[in-house]
Amino acid sequence: MTKKRWGFPDLGVGIGLRTVHFGHILSRWPDVDWFEVLSENFMDTGGRPLWVLDQVAERYPVALHGVSLGIGNTDPLNREYLAKLKGLAERTKARWVSDHLCWTGILGRNTHDLLPMPYTEEALRHTIARVRQVSEILERPLVIENPSSYVEFAASTMSEWEFLARLAEGADCGLLLDVNNVYVSSFNHGFDPRTYVDQVPAERVVQYHVAGHTHKGTHIIDTHSDHALPEVWELYRRAWQRTGPTATLYEWDESIPEFDVVHTEARKALAHREQLQEAGVAHGA
Repeated sequence: MTKKRWGFPDLGVGIGLRTVHFGHILSRWPDVDWFEVLSENFMDTGGRPLWVLDQVAERYPVALHGVSLGIGNTDPLNREYLAKLKGLAERTKARWVSDHLCWTGILGRNTHDLLPMPYTEEALRHTIARVRQVSEILERPLVIENPSSYVEFAASTMSEWEFLARLAEGADCGLLLDVNNVYVSSFNHGFDPRTYVDQVPAERVVQYHVAGHTHKGTHIIDTHSDHALPEVWELYRRAWQRTGPTATLYEWDESIPEFDVVHTEARKALAHREQLQEAGVAHGA
C-alpha cells in the first residue's frame, strides 16, 4: 500500500453537507462516514446553519472545502478570509482544508468562478510560494484539488498533471483528486484521463471527489447534478489501485435529490473499494 505523506486517515465514504438535507440529518443521524463542508457557507454566518454544523461536527468527521481561496491569484493573500477559515477549521476539528488549483479574480474582484491556470514555470513558482504561505497561516498542510476546465492557456509549457505533481512536491501540500474533473477536462481538451491519474503522486492524495456532470455534445460542464458515469467510476478504481484506501466524497450540488438518493450513489464508492480490496489489486497488496 502506498505510504501516505502525512498519515491522514481514510475517513471512508462521505457526502457534502447541504442545506436541503439538514432536516433529514438532524432527525435521523444517518449512517454516513463523514461530511464535507463548503467553507464559505459557514465562515460569515451564524444562527441555525452554524448550529447545525456544530451538531454534525460533534457526531461525524468533517473536512472543509473552499471555492474562494484563489491560490493562483496575483493579489495579496486575503488574511481576513484565512483567519476566518482557520477559525472554522478549529471549531469543526476539520481533518483537513482543501481548495482548488485556480485563480478567482484580480484587483480585489471575485468572479465567483474557478478559472484555469497557465501551466508555466513562473506560475508554478508563484503558486508554490502561496500554498506554503497559506499552510503556515492555517498551521496545517493545504490540500489542493485539480480543477475542471473549458479553455487552456496557449502559453502553458507543461501538462496539468505535471504542474500538480510539481506543486505538491514543491509546496509540500496534499492533493484532492477529483476523478470527474479529470474526465471532464480530458474530454474538453483531448487528453487521456488514464495518463492523468497515473501521474498524480499517490502518496500525496488525501481525498477523492466523484460526481456527475452535464454532457453538451461538444463539451462537458462540471455541474455535479447527476449520477456519475461508469467511465468516471473506472477512473476512481484505477486511481484507488495506486493510493489504496483514501477518503472519498460524492458531490451532488445542483438539482439535489433527497438524501437517500445521494447517499446510495456515494456508497457505490464503497462497493468499488471492497471489490478492489477483495481482489488484492491495491498497490503493494
